[in-house]
Amino acid sequence: MMLAMTIQKMSAIVWRMAQLIVLLAMVYWLAAPPPILVTLGAPQTVRTTNSKIGVHTRLTDEADEWKIKKTLELVREMGSPWIVEYFPWAYIENAEGEYDWAHADLVVDHARQQGITVIARLGFVPQWARPRTSVISYLDESHYPYFAEFVAAFVAHFKDRIKYIVIWNEPNTNFEWGYQGIDPAGYARLLQVVYPRVKQVDPSVQILAGALAPTLAPPGTTDAMNDLEYLQKMYDAGAKDYFDLLSVHAYGWTSPADEPPAPNRVNFRRTELVHDLMIRNGDATKRVMITEGGWNDHPRWTKAVRPAERIQDTLRAFDLCKTWDWVDACVMWAFRYPFPAQTYQDYFTFVTPEFDPKPIYFEVQRYAAR
Repeated sequence: MMLAMTIQKMSAIVWRMAQLIVLLAMVYWLAAPPPILVTLGAPQTVRTTNSKIGVHTRLTDEADEWKIKKTLELVREMGSPWIVEYFPWAYIENAEGEYDWAHADLVVDHARQQGITVIARLGFVPQWARPRTSVISYLDESHYPYFAEFVAAFVAHFKDRIKYIVIWNEPNTNFEWGYQGIDPAGYARLLQVVYPRVKQVDPSVQILAGALAPTLAPPGTTDAMNDLEYLQKMYDAGAKDYFDLLSVHAYGWTSPADEPPAPNRVNFRRTELVHDLMIRNGDATKRVMITEGGWNDHPRWTKAVRPAERIQDTLRAFDLCKTWDWVDACVMWAFRYPFPAQTYQDYFTFVTPEFDPKPIYFEVQRYAAR
């Protein structure tokens, strides 16, 4: 009898607890804010007096659609008709031949609705296409055709939405080449595999090669190769006929935008030396896009400048690119991070993660409107 009564009491307690849990769940559901409904909205146009202004966005890491849209609205309102965005191979093709385009579609469609042209940077090797213990940038030559198939699938999916594709990033640095050793001939062979495959899918798509880190690394350095040396070795290996434009990274570090170019200096106008090298290799008609660049205003970083100097140099860089008829876009790093980097990298941005525009944002906006 006592056991039956005890079981009955316990059952009643469990029942009351279950009711309480259901009640709390209903209260939470009723109190929770409704999901944010995001639409593309009406088509917009970027209004600017300099059609070459661009910013490198970091929407790859932005999960919320409303934040993607808000970021791109701010880009348009600043007067920037170009963005570079990173579309990691590993995020899209998680298993061979299986593609998830959902997030990439959000970014591209919202950008186009804001009147912004997307330059797509591709890289980041999925686990199935590299050794298990390797880093994300490791791509051995036996997997070049797999990457080419991904690029071809990307071009087919975004047909008439994306026309510019950057192949890899800073391959003249050891990390970005998977710690395999820096190999400009190997990168040339990658272009030779990717380029014809893409042109089969869409001959109008423009392949950008290079995206070289500006560096003064002396011969024999294992971590990096001088960008001018690397580019010449790319040409020597037969890369010329396997890209349509050259992607250039142009950081000013502590030098003003107007500082003359010199082989022993990393500055913004080093881009002119890169273009001169293209001319010497018979590529005078091929155009350039600066797909990363700019200045940093961290108060203690050794390669930073003061905030006012950063603004002045950025605007002067846009002016220079406007006069360079061989440059199509001048894209600065980086518009906004979804979350703080907690390093000097935060001082490259134009807008905070909370969408607060920095002074440089407003100065570029005024520049683009004048």
